[in-house]
Amino acid sequence: MKLSSKDVIRILALALILLSGRSSGVLAVALQTAAGDHYVLMAIGEKIGDLRVKWVGKHVDIDFRADDNGRGSKFQERVDLDSAGLPMKWEIEGTSWFGAPVKETFEYTAGHAKWKSLDDSGEADLKAPLYYPNNCSAWALGVVLKVLLASPGQRRAILPGGELRLERIRDVNLGNTMATAYAIWGLDTAPVLVLGAKGTFLGTIDDSSVLIPEQFEKNSTQIQKLAAELSTELLGRLNAKLTHTFQDPIVIKNVRVFDSATGQTGAPTNVIVYRGAIASVRTDSLPSATVIDGEGGTLLPGLHDVHAHVSNGWIALQHIAAGVTSVLDPGDDNEMLLDLTQKIDAGQLIGPRIQRAGFLEGKSPFSARTGFIIDNLEDATAKVRWYADHGYRQIKIYNSMNPGFVKAIADEAHRLGLRVSGHVPAFMTSEQAVRDGYDEINHINQLVLSWMIDVAKEDTRTPFRFTALGERTAALDLKNEKVTRMIALMKERGTTLDPTLATFEGMLLARPGKTAPNDIGWLDHVPVTLQRGRRQTVLDVPPEKFPTYDASYKKLQEILVLLHKEGIPLVPGTDDMPGLMLHSELEAWVQAGISAPDTLRAATIGSARFLGTNQTVGAVASGRNSDLLLVAGDPTKDITAIRKVRLVMKGSAVYFPDEMYTALGVKPFVDHARVNGK
Repeated sequence: MKLSSKDVIRILALALILLSGRSSGVLAVALQTAAGDHYVLMAIGEKIGDLRVKWVGKHVDIDFRADDNGRGSKFQERVDLDSAGLPMKWEIEGTSWFGAPVKETFEYTAGHAKWKSLDDSGEADLKAPLYYPNNCSAWALGVVLKVLLASPGQRRAILPGGELRLERIRDVNLGNTMATAYAIWGLDTAPVLVLGAKGTFLGTIDDSSVLIPEQFEKNSTQIQKLAAELSTELLGRLNAKLTHTFQDPIVIKNVRVFDSATGQTGAPTNVIVYRGAIASVRTDSLPSATVIDGEGGTLLPGLHDVHAHVSNGWIALQHIAAGVTSVLDPGDDNEMLLDLTQKIDAGQLIGPRIQRAGFLEGKSPFSARTGFIIDNLEDATAKVRWYADHGYRQIKIYNSMNPGFVKAIADEAHRLGLRVSGHVPAFMTSEQAVRDGYDEINHINQLVLSWMIDVAKEDTRTPFRFTALGERTAALDLKNEKVTRMIALMKERGTTLDPTLATFEGMLLARPGKTAPNDIGWLDHVPVTLQRGRRQTVLDVPPEKFPTYDASYKKLQEILVLLHKEGIPLVPGTDDMPGLMLHSELEAWVQAGISAPDTLRAATIGSARFLGTNQTVGAVASGRNSDLLLVAGDPTKDITAIRKVRLVMKGSAVYFPDEMYTALGVKPFVDHARVNGK
């Protein structure tokens, strides 16, 4: 399950991760032609979808289909536009990324707008509204671009709520065509970047995918490289604005320090930081220095997200805003990730410390398009060596891998000092994966599926791996021999699980028009379009099955607590919205029955031990890197306080989350800490 960020799994968030995020391109075809337009959706040089547009006057028919990793949205849209390009009528039918049904209508007549989807409805009386659908193809961005270009200040209110702003980045040369790159702010927690020429929409580009006219299919790799350049320009401006440095030493006074060894917080004290490292923790006289007033809040080591697809700089920035200073990226486009990591390490972009896992996928009709796709063992072990030579610390094996290759891959990785993790390949059990060399299993569903499916016959490369979780987990007997044998094996081998529990909470408990439990703590802080996109079902679940899915999630909670009590190492990860969902993951663990102190220990020193960085991060102690977050309140007593981040430090850089969130169009959770009395 891939997210910016973003991005980390509801329908709109997935669509924006796939179809937006960054921009660039080699595009040169106008949106409207007599015969219609054909765009292709490309991911790492491979075609994964089509967008076809047909015009009859001001009426437009759109057909969009995507197929990636056994998933993909399918939309049919019918739109009527007025002379200014505003939608007067919009009808959408199809299925969302994970297969949930989509049906949505909008109509504007005589000053009255009315809309309805399977998840919400509304109406308003106003002049010339701009409606943005809950589920739609990227063609809608062309409508938005044209309207914003003609709007005063290039700003425009949209229905059902919020405001969009267009920012011109720069002109780009697309061979024989000059185009302009734009950022559309207000649809998501990162800008959506598009290209246009003379007011015409030319396409949209993302770090992991590009939507381009079919004749430029061969240029898709080049286009994605330009995407990174354009995003870096925008992010570079924010870096200069949002990164603060202060005179050393820095005193963070009047704070209760979270001891990650014991899980406790002590009496108020002071922490002195000098040149990116913690110098001392003490209560006696303090040096003359920069003073940050903690006002009795809690100072913690920087948080970890060990399942964070940092597919662009926007995602990296949002991790820091939430106090996540270290992540494990479990597989992304290799060239992009190496470049992004270098820019963050050099201070050109804001982001966490990133460890990389090398993605290995088998070749099949369901292959995920990232990392390396291989079809023979010799190539697989060669790619393990490539990852080792490029500074990767871990290998991630994915769904379509030939189970017969796993042991040899793991043996080669271990020989080179790399950990081995992954999904459990289709037609393989989680027990066999661990026996063949897995050090870590990604996602709780990958652990439990083989306890309750016919592994030889049922294919987990499709959304079945999610629907089976919802339909069968409730009936699982935790005293079953498969369960007890697997737990014993994990204890024997020291196998780690990153459960991404909150992601499955949202997936299994999503209900039409309602905020899922994992989103309650943050959803009303983000743009309305994103709020709307997450208040809908993810899977195609008939209402009569909702109680079963509820019971299955409760059983997942029981499994997590059982694993914790048995001493299985657990580390928090998200695979969803950056930063914000790491807080949700910690809340989900506590709601399941793991204590807040133990949860916070897992997110700090526990994850650092897993990553092998516990000598430099993971504790507030003399000599450690000053990777820190200051929160209002005490999260050991109320885990929701982890969202009230007032200050983040990563080495010598200081960040104020309220400034960062405001820049991204997110309502801050709390004001920043005062520095030198201000």
